[in-house]
Amino acid sequence: MSAAIGPPLYVDYTVGRAGPAIDIRAMTLSSQLALASLIVAAMVLFHLSGLAALLALLRRHRRARSAARDMAVSVMVVMTVAFGLFALHTIEIWGWAAVYRGLAILDGWEEALYFSTTTYVTIGYGDVVLPHGSRVLGAIEGANGIILLGWSTAFFFNIVDRMKLLERQLEDDVQRSRG
Repeated sequence: MSAAIGPPLYVDYTVGRAGPAIDIRAMTLSSQLALASLIVAAMVLFHLSGLAALLALLRRHRRARSAARDMAVSVMVVMTVAFGLFALHTIEIWGWAAVYRGLAILDGWEEALYFSTTTYVTIGYGDVVLPHGSRVLGAIEGANGIILLGWSTAFFFNIVDRMKLLERQLEDDVQRSRG
């Protein structure tokens, strides 16, 4: 990457010319906070809906009649939840990336997705940064990501814990039927 002279450039696609980034990318603190609040609210509602859908899917799970079949079903349930949570977070990361692209804050999808992913999971390498006037969005994405990841972790732990309880109940039922 070469050192830029002067302010970073953006391309104004409506007129096809380049200009300084500060003209189009700068947002006031209050506009950043308002936009970030709307995005966070949308992400929380989406996440809640996704968890509710996973829970509804899991409620269809019934105890199997044999220990081997129960183990296989339990593995499938855990895998379904894990992939479902991963899908939720992927969509949420893409949502933040779409905001950065829609506002022309970041130049391409690869850069927007990379920045969004590292920010959402709070890795934050720092090799891609938002320009002045939009940095608060990135900070709030990090807070949003860590809260939603924590929520998913609690949900996943609860599901695995319930699976252990079902396994113990099955073992008790088997022992009662034998004795």
